[in-house]
Amino acid sequence: MPTSQSDAPTTLAVIGAGPAGLAAAVTAADLGLRVTLLDAGERPGGQYYRHPAPGLGATRPQALHHDWRAFATREAALRAHTAAGRITYLPLHHVWTVVPHGDGGGDGGDGGGEATWTLHAVAGPDEAAATLHARHVLLATGSYERQLPFPGWTLPGVIGAGGAQAMLKGGLVLPGRRIVVAGSGPLLLAVAGSLAAAGATVPAVVEAASYTAYAPQTPALLRNPAKLAEGATYGSALLRHGIRLLTRHAVTQAHATGTGIRTRIEAVTVSRLDRDWRPLPGTARRIPCDALAVGHGLVPQLELATGLGCATLRSPDGTVALALDAEQRTSVPGIWSAGETGGIGGAQLALTEGQIAAHAIAGRRAPAALTRARARLRAFAGAMAAAHRPGSGWTGWLPDEADVCRCEEVPAGRIREAVGDLGARDARTVKLLTRAGMGWCQGRMCGPAVAALAGEDPAPDRRPLSCPVPLRHLAGLPQAEVPPENR
Repeated sequence: MPTSQSDAPTTLAVIGAGPAGLAAAVTAADLGLRVTLLDAGERPGGQYYRHPAPGLGATRPQALHHDWRAFATREAALRAHTAAGRITYLPLHHVWTVVPHGDGGGDGGDGGGEATWTLHAVAGPDEAAATLHARHVLLATGSYERQLPFPGWTLPGVIGAGGAQAMLKGGLVLPGRRIVVAGSGPLLLAVAGSLAAAGATVPAVVEAASYTAYAPQTPALLRNPAKLAEGATYGSALLRHGIRLLTRHAVTQAHATGTGIRTRIEAVTVSRLDRDWRPLPGTARRIPCDALAVGHGLVPQLELATGLGCATLRSPDGTVALALDAEQRTSVPGIWSAGETGGIGGAQLALTEGQIAAHAIAGRRAPAALTRARARLRAFAGAMAAAHRPGSGWTGWLPDEADVCRCEEVPAGRIREAVGDLGARDARTVKLLTRAGMGWCQGRMCGPAVAALAGEDPAPDRRPLSCPVPLRHLAGLPQAEVPPENR
């Protein structure tokens, strides 16, 4: 299959067309840079501004989104810049590695110069090879859901909270008629309200944290009155639809009905938790449902960044994020980042960071209003992260027979055996002894749980390939561009 290649370097390659990447691309084009925007999706917006499929004939997609205007204005700017040749927009391009091109890395400023980086992507439904050269790269790769396993979490009808939102936004369908929403984090309230507004019955939102954990962060909350108003809107939606909010509770088991291909969730057991998230004996209750939307926050998606050697830090929610300076630079010259890769903070913060990064790459000082907004929003994000960080005792709801790694069907008991009897002291050794994390998802889903059972914090993702790549693409690479891990 022929390889698509752009020999003329672009000034800035933006990877990801979600809020951060979209804002960065249009702002950089406004400032005169030549920009290429690559995205794995078919349309801009990312997971947050996910669109219904065109064939569904949705007439009011904005009804499913918060702050649609912020997206619509930037999408219109993207179309205008693309038509004028200032932005090259490449949808359905999944960048799987970024490697140095020539000597050193660019350090920003003048918008010209030779290419510094080579990006390799899998493009389109035919998985064609695509190559792009750029002087600067901005990573806006977003995040994915954090899952903490429990008995029954692999049953049909159990999906991620963000997955339920994606089904509604992208497919205009509900995962069930009676849906329990569970886990931890502010996303739960938005998901529950959206599902209820679309016609689902949501008997409960089961939040493992307690909102009293926000009390020490009062100054950050008061600096963000719009966020408080948004929270009040979600709370009023719960009241309007008669949805119970159970704080400091967790789904500790999902129950099945039927056999074989007819197996499906029919109920969940919900237990009260102590301050460390350990289930309290005698508090279990059963809630009937035909679907469960569950998630414990989001995890920054860092494979491209860690493959380049970008420095990381530990976020208040326990996840790993990129270490960035005041202008959104990573520790690697010529590589920038905006949005969830620098710590989970929501769409408004991502839009702000994308604009700041674009100004810095163009050699301009970002407007003071943007830097003030980033500080305010980042403080609020830190307050949320600290309040909803999983407690160490959550593994108490995980019996030995419950699967932790669903791809390889590795139960918790086998991991505990590797740690207690076989001497494993970290997640990597557990993986070698049990195959936990060796399946299709490569540990993206089970990684936090395996690390917790091994007694350590999750390590930064280090993957030579950020997505499946046809072998013919690897075979066709010049030796100098093959990642060292694959030579």
